[in-house]
Formats: sequence, C-alpha cells, structure tokens
Amino acid sequence: MIVYGRRIVELIAKDKPHLIKSIYLAKEIEPRFFNILKKTKKPLFRVDSKKAQSMACGGNHQGFLLDIESLNQSCMREVCEMDFVVVLYNITDVGNIGSIVRTAYSLGVSCIVICGINNLKQEGIIRTSAGAMLDMPFCVENNILDVINRLKNANFTLYGTSINGKISNFTNNNGKIALFLGSEEVGLTNKVISKMDFNLTIPLKRDFDSLNVGVACGILIDRMMYGRIG
Repeated sequence: MIVYGRRIVELIAKDKPHLIKSIYLAKEIEPRFFNILKKTKKPLFRVDSKKAQSMACGGNHQGFLLDIESLNQSCMREVCEMDFVVVLYNITDVGNIGSIVRTAYSLGVSCIVICGINNLKQEGIIRTSAGAMLDMPFCVENNILDVINRLKNANFTLYGTSINGKISNFTNNNGKIALFLGSEEVGLTNKVISKMDFNLTIPLKRDFDSLNVGVACGILIDRMMYGRIG
C-alpha cells in the first residue's frame, strides 16, 4: 500500500524501515533526509509529478511516497486480554478514525476495534492519525454483536455513548473497560445500546446537538482514565 507525505515517510524510514518495500521521490531532497532513506537499504526510485500524483490518488504527497507492507492486526483473543478497548461501530470517515486512533494511542488505550467497515483503508488512517496507526494495536471485526459477547465473556464492563445516556460517576477499580462509539449520523443502534452495562453522554453548556465523534472520544477516554465522568 502507498503512504505519502514528508512526515509519514520520515517517521517510517526512521522507526519502521522493515515495513518499506520501495521508496519513491518526486522532488529533490536534502542530504540529511536522503541519508535517512538510504539507511533503510530499500529500493529507491525517482518518479515524475504525474506518476506521484497518480500513486497518491491526488493526495498531497509533497514529493515523498512509500510502498509499505500492510499492518498486522490483533485478533479478538488478544483484544480480550487487554485493559481498555475502544470499539468503533459504523464509523467510516477516515479522518474521524485517524483522529480517534491518534487520541487513543496518545492517552494509553490498549486497542481499537473497528466494526462495520468492509475494507479498512490502512494507508488513509496512517496519514490522518499522524502515524499513530503504525503503533496502535487494532482489530477489524464484521459483527458488532460477536464483539460485544466476546468482551462480556472476558469480563469487560461495556460503556456505550448516546445523546440520551446518563451522566454518572466513573470508577474503574482496575477492571477491564470497553468504550463503544457510533457514527455521527446515527450513533449506536438501539440493539447495541441495550447490551451495554452503562450508556454515557457528555453534558453540553450550550444548546447544540452533538460533538465531532473524534472530539467526543477524546473527552470520554480522558474522563474514564481519570474518573472524571459526572
């Protein structure tokens, strides 16, 4: 898969060179950065701007592109051994997923479980997460109800999110927790909400119907980490 942009290319070349299959440059490059790429010992090709634009599907490649291996995902057995899992259901916008991955990784979430996507575009999430996707454990599962059952059986406490949820005090007590988030358009389905142990909402100071799902996720993760819900 193709990833692009100066920051992402440099990050992978420095920290994840084993992922690189080929390097593509569409502009002149300063010696320091060239030496970083050269140390990867991967094939390096010069391409014209038209070819680079095609490889990046019109994205802002800045003249730097990599062909890299797909990232390995965790299995549900591994997920069930973790402590704090965020489950995304029917969130398809790559920008929102990337924002959530970046925030979750920064705040110490154990894993992201992604449900309701037929074909996860890893390359897009690597870019929109500013590279956090490279280190964030993740799992892609088709059936949200299977995920719920697996987590329940692994003694997770399940927290849903809903505009009609309750504001409640939160105490972790070192137990395993899973936070479920739905799309901005419809949120979690009633069936999913009914299977949660608790359903949370974020109180708003002004009369406005919702927050961006990535922003809401960051607020809830922080409050759940430090017991500040309520």
